[in-house]
Amino acid sequence: MTPGVLDAIHNCRFCLMCRHVAPVGHLTHNESLTPHGIALIASMQRQGNISWNDSTLEVLYAEPDGGNCRAHCVTDQPLPAAIAAIRAEVASEGLAPSNITQVNERVLNHHSAFGAYEIADGKSEWGLFVGDVGFNHCTDTSEAAFNILSSCGIDAIAVGKGLDSGFIPCSLGFPDTARKQAQLCIDESLRVGVKKLLVLSPQDLFSFTKMYEERLGITWPSDVIVIDLVEFLADQIREKRLKITHSSRTNDDTNAYIDPTHAVRFPKRFDAARQLSEIALGCTPRELFWHRERAHPVGSTAIQFTRPDIGHLLTKSRLEDAMNSGAQTVLCEDPATLHELRLRNQTNLQIQGLYEMLLNQITEN
Repeated sequence: MTPGVLDAIHNCRFCLMCRHVAPVGHLTHNESLTPHGIALIASMQRQGNISWNDSTLEVLYAEPDGGNCRAHCVTDQPLPAAIAAIRAEVASEGLAPSNITQVNERVLNHHSAFGAYEIADGKSEWGLFVGDVGFNHCTDTSEAAFNILSSCGIDAIAVGKGLDSGFIPCSLGFPDTARKQAQLCIDESLRVGVKKLLVLSPQDLFSFTKMYEERLGITWPSDVIVIDLVEFLADQIREKRLKITHSSRTNDDTNAYIDPTHAVRFPKRFDAARQLSEIALGCTPRELFWHRERAHPVGSTAIQFTRPDIGHLLTKSRLEDAMNSGAQTVLCEDPATLHELRLRNQTNLQIQGLYEMLLNQITEN
């Protein structure tokens, strides 16, 4: 872990700089569950003023680790990393709730919290990291992504089929498990000869490019370039390597684009995702209220295990945001976000995958 990460607990405890974009605070109206409230509880515990019990642990595990607080901090306080480190201390003392330790054991035994993991087979310069949710719950999204890449003339090999990138155990407070997962991701990429690794999910993109070094002390191999699939495809269209069927534009304004969980950690991808959405739809998608740099996560992070009640609220809020905008269809590219929205959707909204829709607009070269 980067030296000084735990200083964020002290630095954030009385700061309200990110309060206006704190999703859990908005939904629960509980100041203890805002970034500064969680930091204050952790700081008091470290000073010996309170102890970990059912009540204080509920606060500690309420942080969703979606990146909103840090994205709005002018001093770049790594509060999510600090909270993950505090959770690791709790787990090492045997105080982590049993349902959380069970998730860690599942990842240890199966390399995924969601199902199966298949070892990559073959050799290729290009790889697409499919991930755990992309392989176990959103195969249509990953298959569409491979077909689009094929239209670009890229024969990418599937890497990390069902493999947790290390984010879930790290966020839960099990860095040793996360390091094992990280090494699996690195070893598999190297074994199949990948030099350019496209990433399907912003969560895995965050793991590879930021989390490994800051939280786990692991350096991603310099000879394997990590590339966000959204930005890559936008470049392919701009450079005319990906041919698009130019159908006439429509006036349909019932479609909305929803920024996926972790999008706030990668603001450069905001425009690229919207460019792809406009091409896929033939019209400009609606913007939700919680969008771009203030986009809330859905309950697809580790919070689905630590505080599923709050995770469900986060997802419900995003669906309500779409409904309130007047949208009838919601478009997103992230398998984890799509899966969570579909799982909790009790509205008339249609949840559509961006890559699946984009594939329909492609002309074979």
